[in-house]
Amino acid sequence: MPKLDSVLAWLDLNLDRSVERLNDLLRIPSISTDPAYAADCRRAAEYLAGDLSAIGFDAAVRDTPGHPMVVAHHAGPDGAAHVLFYGHYDVQPVDPVALWDTDPFEPRVVTMPDGSKRIVARGAADDKGQLMTFIEACRAFKAETGGLPCKVTIFLEGEEESGSPSLRPFLETNRSELTADVALVCDTNMWNRETPAISTGLRGMVGEEVTIKAASRDLHSGYYGGAAQNPVRVLAKILADIHDADGRVTIPGFYDGVDELPDSVRAIWDGLGFSETDFLGEVGLSVPAGEKDRSVLEQVWSRPTAEFNGIEGGYTGEGFKTVIAAEAHAKISFRLVSRQDPEAIRAAFRQFVTERLPADCTAEFEDHGGSPAIQMPFDSPWLGAAKTALSDEWPKPAVMIAMGGSIPVVGEFKELLGMESLLIGFGLGDDAIHSPNEKYEMSSYHKGQRSWARVLAALGGGPR
Repeated sequence: MPKLDSVLAWLDLNLDRSVERLNDLLRIPSISTDPAYAADCRRAAEYLAGDLSAIGFDAAVRDTPGHPMVVAHHAGPDGAAHVLFYGHYDVQPVDPVALWDTDPFEPRVVTMPDGSKRIVARGAADDKGQLMTFIEACRAFKAETGGLPCKVTIFLEGEEESGSPSLRPFLETNRSELTADVALVCDTNMWNRETPAISTGLRGMVGEEVTIKAASRDLHSGYYGGAAQNPVRVLAKILADIHDADGRVTIPGFYDGVDELPDSVRAIWDGLGFSETDFLGEVGLSVPAGEKDRSVLEQVWSRPTAEFNGIEGGYTGEGFKTVIAAEAHAKISFRLVSRQDPEAIRAAFRQFVTERLPADCTAEFEDHGGSPAIQMPFDSPWLGAAKTALSDEWPKPAVMIAMGGSIPVVGEFKELLGMESLLIGFGLGDDAIHSPNEKYEMSSYHKGQRSWARVLAALGGGPR
């Protein structure tokens, strides 16, 4: 591909200039959660809109009730695929500042003992460095070919680090403008320094809080012990019933919609060299506690869970108090996979609790939100094209992984815009995002640019 070769060569020749552009963005303290930095958030948005306009995008800063969005469009060849690229320009606070080696908003390039280089600054990896890899790939295509291989819309958010309160209303209002064939999300990691990754699945979640009530007031355990119903004991028994001896959840219908992992994907995961001992050992554990017939990667990437996040009842202060509490509370989160229905899970849990209540006890429930899992079809042609493109750039072939947590924007794209998302990022687990001395490897920044160039070229000839 002669045109792609010239684009890649341009990126190599202009790496230093691209670092300067990233540094200009990193110097802007766009901390979204602190109102004192509202003007800086706008300044970051204006910087990005100006940069995109300079390379031929129709770019604008779009106001919201909170921090502004940046939306930019660029035409592609007739009949070419349309991609929506998402990133966020806001960053986390830098506290505790004393733990930073230098000013968090004065980026520096550090050469390590092995000769590798890294960019150190707040936002270097999360997410300014990541989003700039895509913009630099577009810049290279424009410089070398005068156009882009796809129709490209760029959508940059300014509130990701503060809960994205403006995101859903903005997507609803601008649905037709932002809908594309596929979304590209950069806020993720590689598998390791030599192996790129595409995250194909995100677990959903249901949050529930239950309160078990019995007597009209707290009781003296000497006067009433043995005769009065104890909500703490009732709650503990119900929670214990949720899992069987093999780690499976016993709530009826809980596994409805849970698809088995394809053998081909399981083989890829088995070949990742993942150490269950190291994974658990880092947090002082040694024995996997999930479903006994599943690997740890399956447990955290492709299986649903029921976890107890907090239990409270009776006297919990200093010293001792002989009391039978009038009520007991628990917070429970369910991580969902495949086609599990959040509301069906919620209803099944509440029925499970209610059916186990003894005489004189009642249960009250509080909804703490819910969202379905996201799963890119394993046979998606978009996925195949991106996987090949990434494998052509890095020392080792790209792998398809999953994520145990959630990225809300991916669910919003699926629900509101009807789009699948390719989650491709070049961060590493030791980048210290949200922490002092956040960094982004120069290899991630450089090869990330080259990777996006390859992906854009591949998707430009992809399915429509």
